[in-house]
Amino acid sequence: MGEKKRKEAAKTDFVFEKRNFTWMFIGLLFIAIGFLLMAGGGSKDPLVFSEAIFSIRRIRIAPTLILIGFGIEIYAILIKDN
Repeated sequence: MGEKKRKEAAKTDFVFEKRNFTWMFIGLLFIAIGFLLMAGGGSKDPLVFSEAIFSIRRIRIAPTLILIGFGIEIYAILIKDN
C-alpha cells in the first residue's frame, strides 16, 4: 500500500498547461513578425544614405508588435488553468 502512495506522490505535474503553451506560441509569433518587419532598409552602397530606415513600419509598427508579443508572453506565464 505504501508503494502505491509513494508512486502517486512522485508523479510530476507540468507547470504549464496546453493553454499556456498556446499563448506562448502566439506571443512568439508576434515577436518574430515584429523582428521581420524591422529587418532590412539598408543601402547596398555604404556611402549612400537610405531614407527607408525611417519608415513607419520600422519605427512604430515593428516595435509595437514586439512589445505586444512580450506582453502576451507574460500573460501566458501568469495564467492558471482551471
